[in-house]
Amino acid sequence: MANFDFDQAEGLRRMLAGAQPRIVTFLSANPQDDKGAMLVNLGASLARAGNDVLIVDACASAHGVASRLGVDGGHSLLNVARQECALNQVIHAVPQGFSVASMTRGAARSGPDETRRLAKAFDVLAKQTGMVLVDGEFDGEAFPVPIMASSEIVVQVSNSATSIKAAYSMIKRLNQELGRRPFGILVTGASEDEARVVYDNMAQAASRYLAVNLVSMGSVPADEYLQRAARLGRAVVDAFPLAGASVAFRQLAGRFALAGSPSFRAGSGNHFSA
Repeated sequence: MANFDFDQAEGLRRMLAGAQPRIVTFLSANPQDDKGAMLVNLGASLARAGNDVLIVDACASAHGVASRLGVDGGHSLLNVARQECALNQVIHAVPQGFSVASMTRGAARSGPDETRRLAKAFDVLAKQTGMVLVDGEFDGEAFPVPIMASSEIVVQVSNSATSIKAAYSMIKRLNQELGRRPFGILVTGASEDEARVVYDNMAQAASRYLAVNLVSMGSVPADEYLQRAARLGRAVVDAFPLAGASVAFRQLAGRFALAGSPSFRAGSGNHFSA
């Protein structure tokens, strides 16, 4: 028989806790510049649609989104974990309409205790934001904080054979490390038809050989206006709102803004949506 008092208390606790933050970890089989451009434009598109967006640079290299936007010179969440600065000192608002924070700025963690403190700092930061996009890397072993492993994970891929092979290899390693779970696929630099072929082939191979379900998160075409906007230091949706890439990013923003897509979390349905 259910304990009504316990159920009531648990329900109240969950109500008071509020909604959980949306965390999406992005990995890429494309050059680092491609992922940085994608995250900046997706973040700007989400922000323009009224979302509170934070991008966390969790790259060990110096080529993450914080470096791209020139906000990598200050403190990181690792400094917060070491009690060397306050949490608000690591958050940087950028002209594109969202905020950026660095996870570690490439510094090494000294041990399990520091890793736990870093995870706690990230958790507090995430709960202050509506949507967290993580610019991530996967070295085949572990993410900097455990919640990246349990969050939604999206792999960026292009239509080149090298990128497709690298993306499939990454999904295979993730599956071995994290266990069976769905992964999102975002195809960039390709037409809608090309992206559909890439997704269909990857989804079939992952299902057949890994028993892994892939979910299409859409696609972004190759567009010269992306580079033009980047040279201006602006997002393409702001600088060139009628460009093909701008249309695609607005569609992506609408898809990502859905608070926890059931098909993604449950892994049901290998559907393509541009």
